[in-house]
Amino acid sequence: MGVASTCPICRKPTDSVNNVDFPFCSERCRLTDLGNWANEKYVISEPVIDESLPGQNEPDESQP
Repeated sequence: MGVASTCPICRKPTDSVNNVDFPFCSERCRLTDLGNWANEKYVISEPVIDESLPGQNEPDESQP
């Protein structure tokens, strides 16, 4: 049982069972995506944690 999806680069159908480059359809699309990250075409617009809020980075001691 695998996961079916479309390639995020070219939108061709792909699946996790038959494709070693999943979620991409090919090595070419996988390398294109890697190049996009390396060339800063993709950015993360906001931090996951707002570091300006006090206590945001401290572990919750009430949980075991």
